[in-house]
Amino acid sequence: MVSVFFAGLVGCAGPQPGLLNITPPTKNADQITLIAATTRAPVDDPAVLYGGERGTSVSYTRIGISVPRNRKAGTLELPRRSPADPERTFAATSVTPINRADIGAAFRAQGPRKRRAFVFVHGYSTTFDRAVFRFAQLVHDSDADAVPILFSWPSRGRFLDYKRDLDNASYSRSDLANLLQAAIDSQSINEVVVLAHSMGAWLAVEAIRQVALRRGGVPSKVSSLILASPDLDVGVFRRQVEDMGPKRPKITIFSARNDLALRLSQFISRGDARLGGIDPSQKDYRRALSDLQGITVLDLSALSSGDRVNHALFATSPEAVRLIGDRLVQGQQISDADLARPTTAVDAIGAAATFAVAAPILLFDMATSP
Repeated sequence: MVSVFFAGLVGCAGPQPGLLNITPPTKNADQITLIAATTRAPVDDPAVLYGGERGTSVSYTRIGISVPRNRKAGTLELPRRSPADPERTFAATSVTPINRADIGAAFRAQGPRKRRAFVFVHGYSTTFDRAVFRFAQLVHDSDADAVPILFSWPSRGRFLDYKRDLDNASYSRSDLANLLQAAIDSQSINEVVVLAHSMGAWLAVEAIRQVALRRGGVPSKVSSLILASPDLDVGVFRRQVEDMGPKRPKITIFSARNDLALRLSQFISRGDARLGGIDPSQKDYRRALSDLQGITVLDLSALSSGDRVNHALFATSPEAVRLIGDRLVQGQQISDADLARPTTAVDAIGAAATFAVAAPILLFDMATSP
């Protein structure tokens, strides 16, 4: 079983790191500008910028990305040679360092209408350049009206470095909490939405928990927390949410029962199903989360996309990307009205499960019905 998962994950490896060589922009491509905050150590190669080792402090960079127009939503065409062809692939068009003291001004520089911060935390086995391009694709395809902020922790980008990646994610939690605090305190930002993928979900939940413990609850500016395929123990997640207290953001979980990466993580941890791999219709999981208000699970198991291991459906599925852009980045909670042909069922423990019959995405409200 492990060898099958290994083959699937390695088979998705694709281009190697070193994709950030600067390419002049073209009129036939769209432009995305994001702010990157990273705890990675810088490297001398300008095509890499930041490697997989820990930095001594947080580095900030403004990065411009060119997005080809003739592509399907959810696809990510990475450059396989340098210079990249911006009409065919994603390409970096500018890289500008930001001084730590100027991060507040960087928020303001995004324009007077950009009053919402959209923070993305990537997952396990992800190099810096891959994180940049994935976030740019997500921002573009979701048409997010927000200041896009990438938080990149020192993942080595190698399949066999799972334990080291987990340690490096833990190393970065206070830095992510400080970044969120800076966005919360900024007068240029009136709302913060956080989307975290895979192992980055543990990091994001822990950072928000840390903010809550500092401030006696999560500030209302943090309106929404989106956990995509979270590689997180269900019991640990519950304790983290409890520690946040009643003042916390709406939480949306994208899960898939056929997520092969999370099955491997479950095998490595020798525990129960990871939060992103649960079947939310099962009573044990419903009972574990039913008294935590404001948690919605979207089951993406029936979706099909270019993600061979079903671990990045939140970004590769046009249906999921649409929900992120139209609802979640707006700080709103997805309801059955956002899905086709809704119906409602109530199971034996009294919790309402709202879902869309014959729709590819099933929606579950984990809170106990009144």
